[in-house]
Amino acid sequence: MYVERIPNRNSPPAVLLRESYREDGKFRKRTLANLLKLASETVDDLKILLKPGKTVEDLEEIFKIIRSRPHGHLAATLSSLRKLGLHTLIDT
Repeated sequence: MYVERIPNRNSPPAVLLRESYREDGKFRKRTLANLLKLASETVDDLKILLKPGKTVEDLEEIFKIIRSRPHGHLAATLSSLRKLGLHTLIDT
């Protein structure tokens, strides 16, 4: 996916979110969204995020984890324990 600005003659350029793909050995592109109503700073940020590679060097400098929640198999196990009432046995 990428952001493309398409110039118009007498109006502002169209800002489109596009996707490229291959069909019958030819490159095609399709428009996924019109981003004209977004602020130009937001469109520029989106362009950076869609580029391959790292956009942020160190997430721990930017975000502070206050609380994390269990995911995946751990969440499924905990919900099963609670449904069966086994958590009361384990607590005691």
